[in-house]
Amino acid sequence: MSRNEDGTRSRKNRKDSKDKRKGSGTGGREARSGADVRFGVRRASAFLARRSLRAHRRAWGAVFAATAAASALIGAFALVVGSLLLAQPPVERYAGADAVVTADQEVTYTAKPWGSEPKTASAYLPERVRLDRALVARAAAARGVAKAVADDTVPLAAGGRGGAAPALGRSWAAAALTPYRLTDGHAPGSAAEVVLDGALAAATGSRTGGRVTLQVDGAPRTYTVSGVAERGHRDGSPAVFLTERHLTALAGHPGTVDAVGVIAGQGVSADALRASLEKALPDLAHGDRGVRVLTGPERGQAEHPDALGARGELLPMLASVTGTVFMVALLVIATTLSQAVHQRSGELALLRAVGATPRQLRSAVGREVSRVAGAAAVLGGVGAVPLGLLMRSLLTTDPLPLPVPVWLPFAAGAAAASVVALAARPVSVLAARSITGLRPAAALGAARAPEPGEPGRARTVAGAVLAVAGVGAAGTATAQGGQAAALAASGAATSLIIAVALLGPWIARGATRVLGAPLRWAGGVSGFLAAKSAAAHHRRLGAAITPIVLVVAFVCVQLAAGSTLERAADRQAADALRADLVVTGPAAGLPAGAAPAVRGAAGVAAATGVLRSGVVLAHREMGDPKLDRLPVLGVTADQLSGTLDPQVTSGDLADLTGTGTVAVGEDRADALDVGPGDTVGLRLGDGTEVRLRVVALYERALGLGEFMLPREALAGHVSAPRDQRILIRSADGAAASATAASVRRALAAYTGVRVRAATAEDVRIAPSSSDQDDAMVVIGVGVIGGFALLAVVSTLSLITVGRRPEFRLLRMVGAGRRQVRRMLVLETGLVTVAGLAIGTLVAAVPLLAFAVSVTGSLPYLPAARYGVLALAVAVAAGAGTLWPASSGGRFALGRRS
Repeated sequence: MSRNEDGTRSRKNRKDSKDKRKGSGTGGREARSGADVRFGVRRASAFLARRSLRAHRRAWGAVFAATAAASALIGAFALVVGSLLLAQPPVERYAGADAVVTADQEVTYTAKPWGSEPKTASAYLPERVRLDRALVARAAAARGVAKAVADDTVPLAAGGRGGAAPALGRSWAAAALTPYRLTDGHAPGSAAEVVLDGALAAATGSRTGGRVTLQVDGAPRTYTVSGVAERGHRDGSPAVFLTERHLTALAGHPGTVDAVGVIAGQGVSADALRASLEKALPDLAHGDRGVRVLTGPERGQAEHPDALGARGELLPMLASVTGTVFMVALLVIATTLSQAVHQRSGELALLRAVGATPRQLRSAVGREVSRVAGAAAVLGGVGAVPLGLLMRSLLTTDPLPLPVPVWLPFAAGAAAASVVALAARPVSVLAARSITGLRPAAALGAARAPEPGEPGRARTVAGAVLAVAGVGAAGTATAQGGQAAALAASGAATSLIIAVALLGPWIARGATRVLGAPLRWAGGVSGFLAAKSAAAHHRRLGAAITPIVLVVAFVCVQLAAGSTLERAADRQAADALRADLVVTGPAAGLPAGAAPAVRGAAGVAAATGVLRSGVVLAHREMGDPKLDRLPVLGVTADQLSGTLDPQVTSGDLADLTGTGTVAVGEDRADALDVGPGDTVGLRLGDGTEVRLRVVALYERALGLGEFMLPREALAGHVSAPRDQRILIRSADGAAASATAASVRRALAAYTGVRVRAATAEDVRIAPSSSDQDDAMVVIGVGVIGGFALLAVVSTLSLITVGRRPEFRLLRMVGAGRRQVRRMLVLETGLVTVAGLAIGTLVAAVPLLAFAVSVTGSLPYLPAARYGVLALAVAVAAGAGTLWPASSGGRFALGRRS
């Protein structure tokens, strides 16, 4: 190779290397340039976010308050729902047992909905399901079992110097299951001897060797106290221990037992014991009921068989309210954030016009909201713990205490904070999209443009569709009954509330047209200013009205639904009552001989015992399988005509006898498509499946229940077959006071019996309000209504703060301080009246459908309750408008410089 060739090749290689280095440098500069652009966007966004947070402190304060409250409310409900899911009845009577064998208290119903796979519904039985006594020996023979004890309980009343005291009768052999230990005397050796719980001995003034009077299911009987026993804990009902033979005779079901308590052998674990018992025991016992082996915390289910049933009824109610809370919280957050971002539309448009990129603006808005909502969500998550604990204390009961493990408050608060914080940023970016997406030239025009008076087409169409859907759901509710009507009415209320939020500007325009003339006529110059301001800012007025509509509609639905049902049930129960006297007794019920004794008293024309129990009805609802737990009354038919009138529409209640008949409420009969002569399938309280012949239909089902059975049909299927009431009708011409005195003499042998005038509450199928019902009202109306009122204050405060330029301009052109203040008062009145009227209308549509379908009457809400609601809304609206204007907005109401 020549020298020239070498030189040429070297120059070429150097050139190639230079070109490669040049290309490499270009790529590096491009990469660095892209990174620099992204870094610049982040810096610009962070700068804009910081400056905006300082410049709009008051506006972001309203957003902070609403977001923190939403996070606290969601977290509190998450805590309560989690606690309810973890709840188990307490272990008291079986604290000394390693395992408890019981019958399965749950029933199931499987059906195939239309065009779907089979589904299964489940429910807990209201009465105890008992086991065959033969299972005691089979449990005792299982590997690892040291002792198996049959445990029956009999409610009784113990009398002494301290008076009558309720207690549970148990066999002395079952004392080891608690465990009890003798502190004085000896175990009962005959049917005439008993051992008393230490607390009961003190309450009755009894001691070893003394005498105590016990009333079980007949006349009181005197026993000798052979000993006193103490337990290691003080929880649970006091006990009286008898010999096993005598207790079995008093219990009245010698072939079955309530439960079998098992004590394990030395060194046998709970899991090994459970496996051994499940292998030794049959799958089914006492008909088609399954056998369950309970260990650990599950043992409490054997003591309180209906506790999980109460949980099963409370959980859907709480889940429904929780869903409403979640919807309300997101709606409030979206409304508040949208209003806050919308007030800055001019500022955002100006930034866009001077060169800010859409990405920078979106990032800046997102950063602002993330900082505010993140801090607020964390604060709300912390506040959710005390609020959730307060709500939990309202719902907890002795049979079902709600546990709060250490991790639950942290999990609930963190979940709520995460949901709120994650939902805030997309909402804010969506609210700012109309400005951030404009071209710079168009954005400059948008910065000077007035507020648009009409919502977008998509929003209008969505609102109209939801409004039609809400009215349609209300119409559907009128054609249904029971739970289906309630669900349809609830869906109608939700749809209408969201429709109002979407159609706010249109609704505000209508409200301005209706209320504008009276406002101008009554307010003078201030009224003219208020009317003109409302007419020019429909979107703003709609945003102010929406939270008021929300709180009014929600509270009215919650209060009026319960009031309507209670009023109708009270009226029907009062109309059905024909008795003038009633006999009541201890919590355990009246002895079996009380009703015959009353019928034999002078001046008594008729007397019927009322036995309360429950049944489970399997049916389909819109194709899906459902199991409804329904309370029922057991009555004596030949004594019924003088004491109770269910208003029979067909059939004859005189035929309500034996164990195979039933009377059905008309609405339920229509739903089941049955009439006199047809049969109805029910599960009685202990799970026994029966086919009952319908003998009569009656109207007053809200007051007396949807099914009425003969007393003898229920007596063999309840935990304690004792009447809770005896209804008495005095003979014609006999004074009620004289009849009452005669009845008292006839019942003189029984302890704790009282005779008084009969009221509608004595025959109502359920009390007018239980503790848990009251708690749900407090939670639903107090907590959620309070949050909605806070949303009213926050939204109106945000709107008022955003009106600074308007107030400043009014003061500059000569408006006086009093004129501006009066204008704000009149605007607040317009917003309040419009919100109350529209909210009441929104609530009236589903309430009317619900009331007509379920009660056949108009909705009812006490005037005092509505007055309190209206006052609370007016105060919240005034606080949200006038307080920011007089403190944060001193430029508006202060003196001109």
